[in-house]
Amino acid sequence: MTEVKREVFGQMPQEEGGEVVEKFVLKSDSVKVEILSLGCIIAALETKDRDGEFSDVVLGFDTLEGYTRKHPFFGAVVGRVANRIAKGRFTVDGKEYQLFLNNGPNSLHGGARGFDKVLWSPQVLPNGVCFFRLSPDGEEGYPGDLKVWVTYTLCGGELAINYRAQTSKTTPINLTNHAYFNLAGQGSRDIYDHKFSIEADSYLPVDNTKIPTGEVAAVQGTGFDFRQPVELGQHLQKFHLDGFDHNFCLRQAQARRLAARACHPPTGRVMEVHTTQPGIQFYTGNNLDGSLKGKGTIAYPRHSAFCLETQNWPDAVNKHHFPNALLWPGEEYNHTTWLVFNTA
Repeated sequence: MTEVKREVFGQMPQEEGGEVVEKFVLKSDSVKVEILSLGCIIAALETKDRDGEFSDVVLGFDTLEGYTRKHPFFGAVVGRVANRIAKGRFTVDGKEYQLFLNNGPNSLHGGARGFDKVLWSPQVLPNGVCFFRLSPDGEEGYPGDLKVWVTYTLCGGELAINYRAQTSKTTPINLTNHAYFNLAGQGSRDIYDHKFSIEADSYLPVDNTKIPTGEVAAVQGTGFDFRQPVELGQHLQKFHLDGFDHNFCLRQAQARRLAARACHPPTGRVMEVHTTQPGIQFYTGNNLDGSLKGKGTIAYPRHSAFCLETQNWPDAVNKHHFPNALLWPGEEYNHTTWLVFNTA
């Protein structure tokens, strides 16, 4: 059985409307997750180690104030288009659209005020919560009225996140959750002792602004080969890498399949990521620099967390050999990701 509780988390600043932000607590016998109505943010996720001890394994803040200031999308749903769009430009039905540039020369995670920074309307479910919002035509430069539903459900050790959307005009869409994990417990110094595996035979090389070059490269014989589990710290040293922020190309299928697995041998905590999406972005917290203080006023240094963001391939709206990134009127965008927590 999953318990669902709702409570007030805080109030938005007056200049942003002053509305109440709620927190929804989903609790099973092995996982407890807290989700905010602001940005559908996963603010905490507690899971057991092999001795049955609970720890919070996601980075974030104790109060709403942290989330209303600038932060690197901790725990949030990002959209309309997660990841990067080259030069913030794309063409649909012969019309060119220009987005706000918020990542060097590119548009990242929906623009200046993406889905992570807005309040969503919640509906409590027996085993979770469904958030809804209407993204109006022209919001952040994107075409069409877009109705979006994000549903979190918890069953035992499995947290499912379902994303659905419908549009009035053809629009690019790519939704994901941007939680930062450390299976040793948030606030732990680094993730070098974590082991990772990713079910991908290929990945996307990027240019110096993190836009895919268009090549789909084999992982075989490279530092991008995670088909067998590798310990991150040793792996970075072996291949002289300073971290990952890359899309791995999953087997193309509409069905649920295993995408990645993270394991922390000292505590025994394991997280599996299953998805219907064609890609997964592996990010090792390269831009964390210790300047942000999170829960318990702990600083979050470089490589102190990882993200495994299930999504379409970056810049797919401009790369016609990448999986389709467009949603048409009369169709429905529908993807699910499952985070499965257990111990080894």
